[in-house]
Amino acid sequence: MDRHEFYISRCIQLAQNGLGKTYPNPVVGSVIVYNDLIIGEGWHHKAGEPHAEINAVASVKDRSLLTKSTIYVSLEPCSHYGKTPPCSNLIIDSGIKRVVIGTVDPFSEVAGKGIKKLMDAGCEVRVGVLEKECRELNKRFFTFHTKQRPYIILKWAQTSDNFIAPLPDKSAARKPVWITGKYSQQLVHKWRSEEQAIMVGTNTAVADNPRLNTRLWHGSNPVRVVLDRQLRIPKDSHIFDNSVKTIVLTGKVSEERSAKNVIFEQVDFSMDLPQQASDVLFRHEIQSVIIEGGRQTLQAFIDSGLWDEARIFTGNKTFKEGIKAPEISGKIASETQIELDRLKIYFND
Repeated sequence: MDRHEFYISRCIQLAQNGLGKTYPNPVVGSVIVYNDLIIGEGWHHKAGEPHAEINAVASVKDRSLLTKSTIYVSLEPCSHYGKTPPCSNLIIDSGIKRVVIGTVDPFSEVAGKGIKKLMDAGCEVRVGVLEKECRELNKRFFTFHTKQRPYIILKWAQTSDNFIAPLPDKSAARKPVWITGKYSQQLVHKWRSEEQAIMVGTNTAVADNPRLNTRLWHGSNPVRVVLDRQLRIPKDSHIFDNSVKTIVLTGKVSEERSAKNVIFEQVDFSMDLPQQASDVLFRHEIQSVIIEGGRQTLQAFIDSGLWDEARIFTGNKTFKEGIKAPEISGKIASETQIELDRLKIYFND
């Protein structure tokens, strides 16, 4: 790893502090280096607050060193006025002459304009250092702007004999049947805090009465998305408690079901439902969604090829009969043991 890669790697590490907190902005990290010594660091904390480059410059104690320093940033500095001034302007005004960038910003308001502004001002600009890693860092942001849909993560837990849930029992209490242990459950809540939305189907919402929040982890609750073709989900369900924005994709919209913080979106369930759901979430400017089941919903996205990542837990429990787990194929990126649970992460090739 050369020195440019070393400092961009540090930018990536810093940027990860903002994961799940910067929507609709990307996560970005920046370091300022003088004489092979980091003299300033920063990352984007939250949308509407200063960007990574601004925080990095602000952290430098001796501003006279900036004219002899190099600024590293994981994503192209912005060149437009949004909630904050352009970072490319700040770099120029600070007298920094050398800029190293991980990857170009795909957002149309930037998309090379920040780089051009820096070069026109006489800055020496290098682009593409650890580009693959920097794009992976903002895979949600890149997917949203290049594919016009959210980054889609599938998640489920299955028993050692490949069941996702027991057989339906209308007399049973409306609560989840846990397959995994407490640490796996906590990890899932951490994941929820990192994504902008969470989706379940009708059967899961009816049987489990899920809250779909981050109660086992510190972080923002995702937007709740539920598929409910015939509006069968009871009104007293947790997902209708108005605590979080909730989007209901339905075949019929009823004025009687309207509620605060609940939005009904009509879709055609006889058509390509995963694509329609993705289109609705894109209109709502949702950059990522974690789909937590059940089998019918998950399999629909798998069969359509409309997924990016799958996170599958296998617990040590057996049901002997029940609802079969979805069937999936893809590149296994990692396997991890979490107490008695095994976690496999797949990427869609």
